[in-house]
Amino acid sequence: MNRRSFLHWAAATPLLAAADDVPAYRIVSPHPLSDRPGMPGPYPGQVVRVHSEDSIDADSEKVDAAVVRNMISRGMRALTGDSDERDSWTRFISKEDVVGVKVNCSGAPNIMSTPEVVGDIVRNLIAIGVPPGNIYIYERFLNQLESVHYERFVPAGVNIHAVEGQRGSILGYDPDTYLEVSFFGEEDTRSSLVRLVSEKLTKIINVPNMKEHRAAGVTGCLKNIAYGNFSNMDRSHRFEKTHTRTFIGTLAAIEPVRSKTVLHVMDGLRGVWHAGPFSRERRFRFYPKQMMFGTDPVAMDRLLIDVIDGKRKAEGAPSIWDNSEERVRLGTDEDPQFNRFIREPGHVEYAHGRGLGVYDINQIDLKTIEL
Repeated sequence: MNRRSFLHWAAATPLLAAADDVPAYRIVSPHPLSDRPGMPGPYPGQVVRVHSEDSIDADSEKVDAAVVRNMISRGMRALTGDSDERDSWTRFISKEDVVGVKVNCSGAPNIMSTPEVVGDIVRNLIAIGVPPGNIYIYERFLNQLESVHYERFVPAGVNIHAVEGQRGSILGYDPDTYLEVSFFGEEDTRSSLVRLVSEKLTKIINVPNMKEHRAAGVTGCLKNIAYGNFSNMDRSHRFEKTHTRTFIGTLAAIEPVRSKTVLHVMDGLRGVWHAGPFSRERRFRFYPKQMMFGTDPVAMDRLLIDVIDGKRKAEGAPSIWDNSEERVRLGTDEDPQFNRFIREPGHVEYAHGRGLGVYDINQIDLKTIEL
């Protein structure tokens, strides 16, 4: 199938548009479907959780880089079964790859993919022979990315890349790879893929946080790799009833995002249990002091749902599954009893239906390591 015929096929094929609550999605992509997609990858339904009380001090928020390094080493080796961490990394990355490290900076500088975590991922990539110039730490928005200063934690030559140098710029997006859908009659109905992903990167390592999200319920692996790689995505949650349930999994399944995303390292040193994905109020942050490793974003996010809901229960807040209208109050995030959207944690199960991983908690193989 040549490029022109594939574009025609993709553009002409609605995606799961039969159900009443699923919009008429239309995917256009010149990238063919892969017979070995990165998601759910070689370890479907398998997750490694590493916890260390010494990883971060909850009062000062100081991170112990040596403990983080040990957490990553133990987590990667437990996931793959290798005794040498270099062998674990080479299962996913070769020295010829151009690697994107997809960070999450939407809550920066208060919560973000921790620099010490990102720095150690980069260290491991260089250790297996990936040149610094072939590594891209990237995020959509320049102001969020610059507030973290990842350059202080990685060697010279590693690229720190913002898709939108000026907020709203479309230059960093690929006009030939997009998802088209109208949610609320908006003028711009396309969400285009980050150009760096479509044109340069050969592999992506996803580094999300453990956060509640006012519209999606949680923002973990799936949302970071979906909303973080496409333009014009916040249109899905402009009103109290959103389309996040179906939009996230649909975006994450688009090629080449699905094939290139080969590893997820969930940074749970800090977390947000209300008013996410930002962290403007310290009282809504908490400290799970853990990290999760896997190739299955659905399984990891299914576990994340329990982490966030467990913390909300402990705080006396309603479940993220509570979609009652009396819980919706516009214009405020200060009271955890209310929310401006009807949350949609069901996006994780929907992504399972898109073939991105295992949702059933009874079929998830969780290995926990205490340090």
